[in-house]
Amino acid sequence: MRDQVYSEPQGHIVDFAFDSTVAGVFPDMIRRSVPGYETMVPMTGLIAARHLGDNGTAYDLGCSLGATSAAILRANPSPDIRVVGVDNAQAMVDQAKTMLDDPRLTFRYEDIRNTRVHGARVVVLNLVLQFLPPTDRLPLLTRLGSEMAPDGLLLVSEKVTHSDPHLADYYVSTHEAWKQANGYSALEVSQKRTALENVMRIDTEATHIQRFKDAGFKRVIQWYRCMNWASFIVHLNSP
Repeated sequence: MRDQVYSEPQGHIVDFAFDSTVAGVFPDMIRRSVPGYETMVPMTGLIAARHLGDNGTAYDLGCSLGATSAAILRANPSPDIRVVGVDNAQAMVDQAKTMLDDPRLTFRYEDIRNTRVHGARVVVLNLVLQFLPPTDRLPLLTRLGSEMAPDGLLLVSEKVTHSDPHLADYYVSTHEAWKQANGYSALEVSQKRTALENVMRIDTEATHIQRFKDAGFKRVIQWYRCMNWASFIVHLNSP
């Protein structure tokens, strides 16, 4: 379904939520909202699938409708790998279960801050940290690092900002122009921006990289950047 959540003027704009309305249009919403999403997801899946080997376990934390989970499974044909998709939005989990049917995949309705990932070879946080309270981010990453396998790999994609305010403004304005080029009206762009103001808090690349190191991860590789979106490969120990 086409995303028209913010197409009509709203007198009072409530905070953005991953409810049933958003779940119903999410594939269209994210494709038209995140530059390079159609590269980010399959590449994340490929990187994860290669690291899993023949029998590893991956956790897709904040999995939404399971696009990254599905990408991992497509890229690794082994019947013995396991992917666990976790999300705290019931509507997302319910819909994901109807869309994806693979015995190697399970979904959980759960707050990722409570999810244990003992022995995981891969943990994915795809556009997720930005929706957590900033004070919860380092404790989450630290715990994940303590529970993952010694050769564990963390794959993170995030919307980022820039320390240079002029460049930050340029990225924002260009991103909004890109969304309008994808069919969103100025009203839709404006109303969604308002809805996200209290929900999505973004960091600079430098903040992300320092946080990974503070959490105990040893090596960080930024493999993707498009305007104000970035993806990282984070090794628990130096490969």
